[in-house]
Amino acid sequence: MYRLQSMRSGLPFSGIKREMKTFNILFAGIGGQGVLKASELCGLAAVIDGYHVKKSEVHGMAQRGGSVESHLRFGKLIYSPLIPMGEADFLVAFHSGENERLTHFLKAQGINLTAYLERAHSIVSDKRFVNTFMLGILSVYLPIKERSWLMSIEKIFLSGFVQENKHFFLQGRNLK
Repeated sequence: MYRLQSMRSGLPFSGIKREMKTFNILFAGIGGQGVLKASELCGLAAVIDGYHVKKSEVHGMAQRGGSVESHLRFGKLIYSPLIPMGEADFLVAFHSGENERLTHFLKAQGINLTAYLERAHSIVSDKRFVNTFMLGILSVYLPIKERSWLMSIEKIFLSGFVQENKHFFLQGRNLK
């Protein structure tokens, strides 16, 4: 949380919380798929839009292709970073095996975006951008302004690939 708040310095702050609901998003994949980067990007976009954000990460043997998951919660006021079992609004898995392992976190009306994974791989030629493409899809379901998403991409990818990430994010966001 501290990192997200410190990254917000110098960015415009809407100051208006458009939703009082708590949003619970579970990101999952294997090491090297950008699970933590995707969660960080989503969290920063929510912070820029004026939401309170909590995030927790679980690293398995990530460097060796092991499981990685990140719980992200945002809303008016969040006390715990962990999503209770059966309370996730969204599951965003970047690896189908992780999807099977974590579907029990979804609430009954929760949305499993893993269904878009195969399509993402067929559209995105460079696998480094699949996570950003999937964030574009997720962004359609969330009350975070597009401008805030794009600003978070600029802030997080300072060292390069800003335009590529914006391109694939918008491609995912505009997927019909």
